[in-house]
Amino acid sequence: MRLSTIMKDGKEIAAIRSEGGQVTSLPDVNDFFEQSWPTTMFELIQSNQLSRFKEWWNELGNEDKERVPSIENPDYRPLYRHPRKIWGIGLNYVDHASDLDEAAPKGEPASFMKPDTTIIGHGDKIKVPLQSERTTGEAELGVVIGRECKDVEAAEAENVVAGYTTIIDMTAEDILRKNPRYLTRAKSFDTFFSFGPEFITPDEIDDLLEVNVTTKINGKVHRTNKVRNMTFQPYDLISFHSKVMTLLPGDIISTGTPGAVVIRDGDKIECEVDRMMALENPVVDLKN
Repeated sequence: MRLSTIMKDGKEIAAIRSEGGQVTSLPDVNDFFEQSWPTTMFELIQSNQLSRFKEWWNELGNEDKERVPSIENPDYRPLYRHPRKIWGIGLNYVDHASDLDEAAPKGEPASFMKPDTTIIGHGDKIKVPLQSERTTGEAELGVVIGRECKDVEAAEAENVVAGYTTIIDMTAEDILRKNPRYLTRAKSFDTFFSFGPEFITPDEIDDLLEVNVTTKINGKVHRTNKVRNMTFQPYDLISFHSKVMTLLPGDIISTGTPGAVVIRDGDKIECEVDRMMALENPVVDLKN
C-alpha cells in the first residue's frame, strides 16, 4: 500500500496513492464506503489499524475504488508532524565517511536525535541558517516503526516496521566541524528534516537490501548506493535502538546517506529511493 499526507480543506489528511498516481483521501474513502478509519497518517499508525486497513482496501474491487473521488494536483505535506522520536544515523556508508575524512563507525552505529520542529514536507523550503556558511543535504531511506517494541532482535525487526519513506536530512557542517559535541545543534535547525511525500508498506519492496538511495542536486545525481552497502542495515538499526529505549508507533529511523551535498540559495535537492515517489525541496539562504 502507498499512502501520503495531503492538504485538503485546510487540514493535513491521509490519502491513498495508486500505482498510477491517483490520490484518494481517507475522509472521502470513509464517506463513500461508510467507514470510520483514522484520517491522518499518525493516527492510522499509532492505532495499530494500518494492517487491517490495508487488508480491507485490498479486498475491494478496482471498480469500487475508482468510484471514490480523486484529488487533482494534491498538495503533499509531511507524513506527520509530531513523532515521539526521530533517530538519525551518521556515516552509515563507508563512502560518505570518506567524504568527510572520517572513519566509519565500527561495532555500533553513530546515532543522534532530532526535534520535530525540524520537519518540513515535499516542496517546502529548506532554510540555510544565519549561523552556517556550509550546510549539507543528505538523501536517506526512512524506516517508520509500526508497533511498540523493546529488545527486538534483528531477525525479528521486520515485524515491527510499518513502512518506509524518503527523507532529506540537513547538517550545518561547519558548526559540526568545530567540535563533534555540536552535533545536536548542527542537525536541529528549523527545516532540517524533510519527510515524505510517500509512505509504502513493506510488501511493496521485494528485497530491501537491493534498494537504491540517491542524493540529487539540481537534477543531477550526486551520489547513489544500495541499502546492502550500509554499515548497519535497517533491521540492525531497529534492533540496536530498541535495546536502548522502547520504540513506539510512528518513531522514525533515518538510516544514513550515500552522500551529502552542499546546498546553496536557489538549489533544489532531491531524495530518490527505488519504488517511491521522489522527495524534492528548494533551498533558500537566510543570509541573502
